[in-house]
Amino acid sequence: MRTVHIATLASVGFLTLLVACESTPDPVAPKLQAMSFANSEWSVPVNLGSTINTAANEQGPTLSNDGLSLYFGSDRAGGSGSFDIWVSRRACADCPWEPPENLGSVVNTAASETGPGLSIDGHMLFFTSTRPGGQGLSDLYLSHRANPTDDLGWGPPVGLGPDVNTAASEAGAEYLQSAEDGAANLYFNRAPPGQTADIYYATITRDGETVGPVTLVIELSDPTATDQGVTLRTDGREVFFFSTRPGGSGGNDLWTSTRRSLHDPWSMAVNLGTGINSTAADQQPGLSTDGRTLVFASSRSGGFGGTDIWMSTRTPSGH
Repeated sequence: MRTVHIATLASVGFLTLLVACESTPDPVAPKLQAMSFANSEWSVPVNLGSTINTAANEQGPTLSNDGLSLYFGSDRAGGSGSFDIWVSRRACADCPWEPPENLGSVVNTAASETGPGLSIDGHMLFFTSTRPGGQGLSDLYLSHRANPTDDLGWGPPVGLGPDVNTAASEAGAEYLQSAEDGAANLYFNRAPPGQTADIYYATITRDGETVGPVTLVIELSDPTATDQGVTLRTDGREVFFFSTRPGGSGGNDLWTSTRRSLHDPWSMAVNLGTGINSTAADQQPGLSTDGRTLVFASSRSGGFGGTDIWMSTRTPSGH
């Protein structure tokens, strides 16, 4: 795979498709299907640096709609438990990231909280927690905020309920806000005790209640491997996830798949290749709203210890 040299990243920057925050329940997703990424290539990943990464573990990154807030899980010093959710902000798309802040005791507990996922309108935060009172090994929770720009204004989390949360381990929530009727809007992974993880989807309300059954995504779930951590392009036609399936570079690798519409099956998954993946664990991707920036966790060499957050960029074909 031919990739963009690291030296060009400064000129590429973080290109953000600005989408106004909507107060309506289901804002129309950006028309990214008009942009063809078919022939575009991901740049060589770069480490986000010592402001974000530490000698501890940073994982599960996700970007806000405007690209100015970065949420992630970390077991760094100063948290409430084993893993907490943290957020870093920046003043502009080309500005440096500011020191991360802990989301505080409303969201974080002495248990593990990680894997944050934001709705496009910025009013909902999904995450994974092992706190007491759940259904199983780890459960998915949802928190709301009134002000979509207040990164520390999250309300008390609620569990997603027994249709999503089971005696297994549920994690990796990804909420897809779409204008198309009848499409499932929550993706997550489930791993029964002692078994590998598979990818599921469900339709949920904005209060976290399921509407209809939870369904296995057969096309993205290898029965012999662990498949998890999906992130979708905002038009719902491209997905990235990490997997231990055969054909990778080693350990967890990042994979991708596409589909023609929200109601069509996913294509055969394709490994992102050695330009993105390494012989270490590459996992938990997060795709920006404009589909041009991919952040992910990796234990590859060149980091600060443990797992770090890395970034790669691409441009639409013809740009």
